[in-house]
Amino acid sequence: MHETVRTSPAGSERALSAAYDTALLDLDGVVYAGGAAITHAVDSLLTAREGGMRLAYVTNNALRPPQVVAEHITELGVPTEASEVINSAQAVARLISEQQPAGAKVLVIGGGGLRIALRERGLVPVESADDDPAAVVQGYGGPELQWGRFAEACYAIARGVPWYASNTDLTIPSGRGIAPGNGAAVEVVRIATGAEPQVAGKPLPPMHRETILRTGAEHPLVVGDRLDTDIEGAYNGQVDSLLVLTGVTDGAQLLAARPEHRPTYVDADLRGMLTGQPEVVAEGDGFRCGGWTARAGERLELDGEGEPLDGLRALCAAAWTHAGAGVCELDSGKVLARLGL
Repeated sequence: MHETVRTSPAGSERALSAAYDTALLDLDGVVYAGGAAITHAVDSLLTAREGGMRLAYVTNNALRPPQVVAEHITELGVPTEASEVINSAQAVARLISEQQPAGAKVLVIGGGGLRIALRERGLVPVESADDDPAAVVQGYGGPELQWGRFAEACYAIARGVPWYASNTDLTIPSGRGIAPGNGAAVEVVRIATGAEPQVAGKPLPPMHRETILRTGAEHPLVVGDRLDTDIEGAYNGQVDSLLVLTGVTDGAQLLAARPEHRPTYVDADLRGMLTGQPEVVAEGDGFRCGGWTARAGERLELDGEGEPLDGLRALCAAAWTHAGAGVCELDSGKVLARLGL
């Protein structure tokens, strides 16, 4: 379980793959980027699973059905079943099914993944506000989603139909760069209606609950690259987390992280699941990890040499403990450059 306020990355004498029964893995920025496997990801996942750790893939992307995602991961080199993929479409479909009667019609603003998840919960997807829906659900529909679909949602919401969203990620990575995500589409409907949706995806509890229900994990480790979805989701679910630096979060953002965005562990990539984690120790007016010592006062300081990640862990302890973490952020670029991070 996480501390109320984490002030330092944790250490672990055991390999994380042995200390936790299930890895709840984000996909984009953790397992793959632009569809291609991230360096060391495939070998690390296979080794962790061979050692007895169960793998589950948890994504806010409601467009692709679990079977399609599983086939993609399998093609990358990690044989995966559809049951090992949990998405925000499944989480929002369960949320709707708990509040609406069996067989209720649901107006779908999104892609195929939403329709499959709704049918799985005994709900009936419909396409028009004139189909007398009991609910509206909005999920990522890809670049081909027509503008008129937003209007359809607005018509139904204006009639008092409850509105649900799979997730509110403002952006989504693509092979060409950063593209608008479902959160941007949700904003369109929010602005037009003044309404607020019930949201299921990371970092909110419905997504974590869906993941635990489907995996049966008793001592899970959330593994992700985003502070505001993966790490905050672990915080809200009161489970431990591993931040990998293969995606969107950089060292400066990590040092300035709010309490709910501070991971239990930090490592370069998924190889971090296969090892223990070094301890960060309070020493004098600073913090030591490996050969590095970090201090935070009016300035953020780093002394020593050794493994760059140890320096980052020590810096995290100094910045997170210091009451003026925002002041520390001003110095973070200089000290992180020394680590090559």
